[in-house]
Amino acid sequence: MGWLPKLIETYDACAGAKQFATTPLPPISHTPQQAHIEIVLDECGNFRRARILQKEESLIPATEESAGRTGTKPPPHPLCDKIQYVAADYPTFGGAKPSFQAEYLALLGAWCASPFNHPKAQAVLDYVRRGRVVEDLVRAHLLYLGSDGLLLTEWPAILGPKPDIFRLLPAGNVDQGNSFVRWQVELPHDPSFTVGFRRDGDAQIVSGDPELQSAWVRFYASQMPQKGLCMASGEAEAALASGHPKRLRHPGDGTKLISSNDKSGFTFRGRFTDDSGGQACTIGYEASQKAHLALRWLIGRQAYRNGDQVVISWSVGGQEIPDPLADSFSLFGFQGPAAETGYLGDAGQSYARALKQKIAGYRSRLPSSAGSIVVMALDSATPGRLSIVFYREFGGAEFLDRIEAWHKHFAWHQNFGKDRKFIGAPAPRDIIEAAYGPGVDDKLRKAAVERLLPCLVDGQPLPRDILDQTFRRATRREGLPAWDWEKTLGVACALFRGNQHQLKQGYFTMPLEPDRNSRDYLFGRLLAYAEHIEGRALYLAGEKRDTHAAKLMQRFADHPSSTWRQISGQLGPAKSRLRSRSPGYLHQLEQQVDHIFEQFQGDDFIADRKLTAEFLLGFHCQRAALNAPKPTAIAPDAPELSHNQEETL
Repeated sequence: MGWLPKLIETYDACAGAKQFATTPLPPISHTPQQAHIEIVLDECGNFRRARILQKEESLIPATEESAGRTGTKPPPHPLCDKIQYVAADYPTFGGAKPSFQAEYLALLGAWCASPFNHPKAQAVLDYVRRGRVVEDLVRAHLLYLGSDGLLLTEWPAILGPKPDIFRLLPAGNVDQGNSFVRWQVELPHDPSFTVGFRRDGDAQIVSGDPELQSAWVRFYASQMPQKGLCMASGEAEAALASGHPKRLRHPGDGTKLISSNDKSGFTFRGRFTDDSGGQACTIGYEASQKAHLALRWLIGRQAYRNGDQVVISWSVGGQEIPDPLADSFSLFGFQGPAAETGYLGDAGQSYARALKQKIAGYRSRLPSSAGSIVVMALDSATPGRLSIVFYREFGGAEFLDRIEAWHKHFAWHQNFGKDRKFIGAPAPRDIIEAAYGPGVDDKLRKAAVERLLPCLVDGQPLPRDILDQTFRRATRREGLPAWDWEKTLGVACALFRGNQHQLKQGYFTMPLEPDRNSRDYLFGRLLAYAEHIEGRALYLAGEKRDTHAAKLMQRFADHPSSTWRQISGQLGPAKSRLRSRSPGYLHQLEQQVDHIFEQFQGDDFIADRKLTAEFLLGFHCQRAALNAPKPTAIAPDAPELSHNQEETL
């Protein structure tokens, strides 16, 4: 259908819905704006008091032009605006910026003179016409004058700490005329409402006057000059938009998805004869407002953010859906059986059952109709242009099937730190950091996210270079901190396992597979035994250093046969120490190593060709089995240790 109709449909379905009562969709013809000062008036427009606002985002009435205003003569907002717009006495007090109070009064006056007037708008108009805004704010100690009676542009250090307004405005040559004012009108029957919306703190509690908002929307709709076909909604005689909103990702965002016509720059020159838009595409004002407000609302509620890049996924009907860019732990809360009881042979089966139950819960609430789920990624093409870099529509069942497939086939034992050990699939953020390191460049991170999105939601194979880079980084064990290597190892195993399943080149279980006799898997098991033997000996001796298996892991991946001879030759002292302390246990380990040698076929062992990432799966599974709390988990075919041997260890 396309992103515009889907966002319009989302707005219509979610506006006023009870489940979004704490973060409702805003009305059309409004825009978010950070306000600095709140002025309180009575019903007659008399000044009562004022206060500084600490970085509060307000949703204010706006015109098409003011919502995206730029340039040397930016148009006014109809109600809340900067000091240079609302204060007639701003030039009197030495305001450095040009005054636009005449334009502001003309717009607000036209509204109040129309049949759509509102008492609160009239109170604001009555007050600003008196021309005492700056004077009142100076008396309230919110704006400050110098000894010459003019507004200060810099706070003298000799006067002590900076007042709030100097801290809130951009540093440097501060112009207090940039202070943005919002209004609160206390009516006798309704003393609490603030003009427009107000969002308070992390709870995002929104309060406002719906009647005032409706009055502005109806007035502004009556002023739209151009009518025609809206190609987004299909309405034949819609009021057409000549400009489109910005501030989609945050209040300071100056980029637009749909560029406005520009008579001064002639962006249409060479393509069309005029700037009306009728020769290209016409979009209704209401349709544009609904789509952009819904997009802004979705980004604020649930977007994955990566610098300027945002990825959002949503149900058009407002139902909750799983986030495709979250890992299994964040999405489903899975820790898995291994988190509590150590290594278990059925860890993968338990995870799969729990995953299926969680997905079934989503499936019961989501419609299966086509286009009911949308996944969309946005990024800045230029400082003023926003691009859609990824867009997909799904039915509810199709979307959940693909999410389930990703978290099922790319599941592995993950170790993201002390409190984040779980069985499941990693998130794209973790995959990128595993491949390129935690300090990955922002541009590379963005590009990688765009390349991974089709893998998550379309089931496409992983990019080969990301898979190879993660494998190579997992083998560079000696150059990584322990926590980083553990995380990278789990992610690398998950990617290889899932990729093999996607390409139909094999299926690997999370528990150890003692009967798997592929060359790479067996070499991985050998390396795990070498590390375990030397690690046990170092523990008994009270030494803290890396094992030779850890130091030579990268070389082992490139030249396994020759490197194994080097590693095994350095195990002599470790075996001697274990033989003196626990000969029975060492004998069992050596029996297991011999059994692995017997599984090599042909010249697989003596061939010194490079290993694939499959060796990491063998290494990880065998290490987990050797380090399990129960002695029977050393290997599935290992004899039990005696009670005396267990106590010795």
